[in-house]
Amino acid sequence: MKRHLLLGIAILFIALVGLSWGGWQLAKSRTFQLFGRLVASVQTDRHVVALTFDDGPTPEAIDEILQVLESRHVRATFFVMGSDMEKAPELGRRLVAAGHELGNHTYWHKRMVFRSKSFIRTEIERTDELIRSAGEIGEIYFRPPFCWKLIGLPWFLSHTGRTTVTWDVAPDNPPFDKNSTRIVSACLKGVHPGSIILLHVWYPSRHPSREALPIIIDRLRADGYEFVTVRELLGSTLM
Repeated sequence: MKRHLLLGIAILFIALVGLSWGGWQLAKSRTFQLFGRLVASVQTDRHVVALTFDDGPTPEAIDEILQVLESRHVRATFFVMGSDMEKAPELGRRLVAAGHELGNHTYWHKRMVFRSKSFIRTEIERTDELIRSAGEIGEIYFRPPFCWKLIGLPWFLSHTGRTTVTWDVAPDNPPFDKNSTRIVSACLKGVHPGSIILLHVWYPSRHPSREALPIIIDRLRADGYEFVTVRELLGSTLM
């Protein structure tokens, strides 16, 4: 009897570990969520990519970023944080006025798992309001912080008609985030027609990414790529 009990406990423990591991993998998946629409890239024969940026905006970096994009005639999608938008609402207006697209990256950039419905709603709707105030008139796409989502967040997104947009190329994620040359190399190696590229350029620690940005644009354009917004990438003419 004791042997059977120990065996049962061991099986239960293994099952719990397996469920926990599976839930963790599901929560951080870039290509799947339990409810609603998620897009990490699109299938297209055209050499088009969407350049996207997370976090911010911040006053220290906006001039440099806008100058790089404007000088190369690139329109991008910025997944902004509500807390940063509220500190400096004029920065969001500048991004929209320059022809860029704003997406929602929550208000506080917290991991959106095991959160209440009211917390999820506030994080998203509060940021949506700031994005609208900045002048964004199109669909507002959503990107979860750290890509974490499980049940509550996808359910809310699905029931409010929102699309989750992740990425398939993230060249400045660790271990490449400290070296601009490695960021460029990782981007060029991973990109393909229909890719959604993620970069982090706003904060002082992200200087290597800002340094890599113009090189990435120039190298991809030399390879025949056109830069579009997420909305354009998801448009029917490109699918």
